[in-house]
Amino acid sequence: MTNTPHTTRRTLTGTVVSAKMNKTIVIRVDRTIVHPKYGKRYVRSRTYHVHDEVGSFQVGEVVQFQECRPYSKTKRWRVLKK
Repeated sequence: MTNTPHTTRRTLTGTVVSAKMNKTIVIRVDRTIVHPKYGKRYVRSRTYHVHDEVGSFQVGEVVQFQECRPYSKTKRWRVLKK
């Protein structure tokens, strides 16, 4: 048996859409999807509440964030870098 971690943490990239909360930013992640029948491409987006300890990110910046332990009811991600 080896001592390797059994999980890898997901990393996503998105755009900051709100930085009004204390130590929390809201990030929108856009995905391009191709319709299975008609072949048209369209964009689906989802928002994530991300922990930002310092509060150094502004609206409009593209940031990278990672899955982590739960910080609150809605926060399960932490910001990594711009």
